[in-house]
Amino acid sequence: MYSNIFDTHAHYDDSRFDEDRNALISSLKSKGISHIINCGCDLKSCITTVSLAESFDFIYAAVGIHAHEADEATESDLQKIKKLYSNKKVVAVGEIGLDYHYNFSPRERQIEIFECQLMLSKELDLPVIIHDREAHEDTMNLLKKYRPKGVVHCFSGSAEMAKEIVKLGMYIGIGGAVTFKNAKKPVEVVEYLPVDRLLLETDAPYMTPVPFRGQRCDSSHIAYTAEKIAEIKGIDVQELINICNENAKQLFTIK
Repeated sequence: MYSNIFDTHAHYDDSRFDEDRNALISSLKSKGISHIINCGCDLKSCITTVSLAESFDFIYAAVGIHAHEADEATESDLQKIKKLYSNKKVVAVGEIGLDYHYNFSPRERQIEIFECQLMLSKELDLPVIIHDREAHEDTMNLLKKYRPKGVVHCFSGSAEMAKEIVKLGMYIGIGGAVTFKNAKKPVEVVEYLPVDRLLLETDAPYMTPVPFRGQRCDSSHIAYTAEKIAEIKGIDVQELINICNENAKQLFTIK
């Protein structure tokens, strides 16, 4: 069994964990999980995320407005979320970004809320956790404009885009998609990506890696993602996990 696993992106506030949330989270340390970043998406989930971080010593919080929730977010929501950053367990602005696949919120509003939070991350000197789905050009333009520190999570861009992200000094989050049968792009990205710019993640309860694809994902499944990445990079699995742990600690300023 592997140890020292840092899951940099999870959603344990999701309703799919309602029946066994505390028992599952409590079991994760025995499965080699050392740290988890739980990401909020709207005011309600941000409050729950901070509560989870306060309840478990190895869970940290990221709070922000997701692209899907941008149209529903009010100025009051933004101000209430801003107050959450004073909590010492909040280590990032996220999950924020753009999603042109579902377009649950108008693109103009997504960009407005995204920019607002990019500026906030600079004001607070906190890293960002970026969601980018089928919005690569606008995402890159805004990242180049504001140059935040942070990670593009569940990276779905090309190796060429990954190079641009790395040039900005940011990290790239790789999850279960790299294990999928037809995962051409993620494999190419991992082949290029310097290991000092790589973060491991699950996006639990989503993006479950092979061989458990289709089931609910949790942080222990990172082992399968790490094995695939280590195979691509030609390095020892535990060594990869240790490097990614240090990367995450450095980005999120966690000891």
